[in-house]
Amino acid sequence: MSEAYESNKASTRKGNTKKQGQAHKNTYAFHANKSSKITKRIASMPVGGLCAKCVDVIMWRKKFKKYKPLTTMKKCVCCEQKAIRDAYHVMCNKCAGEKNICAKCLESRDIVPTNIKTEKEIIQEQVELERLLSGMSERERRSYVRQMERKTKNGEDDEGDSDEEAGKDGSDDDEDDSEDEDDESEDEK
Repeated sequence: MSEAYESNKASTRKGNTKKQGQAHKNTYAFHANKSSKITKRIASMPVGGLCAKCVDVIMWRKKFKKYKPLTTMKKCVCCEQKAIRDAYHVMCNKCAGEKNICAKCLESRDIVPTNIKTEKEIIQEQVELERLLSGMSERERRSYVRQMERKTKNGEDDEGDSDEEAGKDGSDDDEDDSEDEDDESEDEK
């Protein structure tokens, strides 16, 4: 009898066995102080060389102010060199790229590419933009700048700049031509 009793162990809790709701409910969503210098610096840090799951984890940490950046470089588990600059990574970008694995979880999943632009690339883009703007008239320049501001406000990339120029130039000419044709048809009447 005692063996049967031991196998059917029951809860020792007395009374009120109902599960209760959450004790402390969040009445408002968490918002980090966006004007903070630290928050801006952390938000501007690029996230790349990781799988999609690890990117989501890092982005969650950044959103809820749980991200703690490294103060000194960290040792790689593969090459054992102090080469890791990004927080929560366990493998340097060089070793992870050679083995084609995630630098955080060390699993071979689809790696999200790093969108890090070097200073050289940024300077080159600025020079190219200035060259492009110098060849435009004042009206074209202002409309181009407005379009770029709209794109950055909406969070779109700067892809297709050459297509915009061609479309803009062609559309302006078409509008001017149609206005000239209307003027000529009115003069003939």
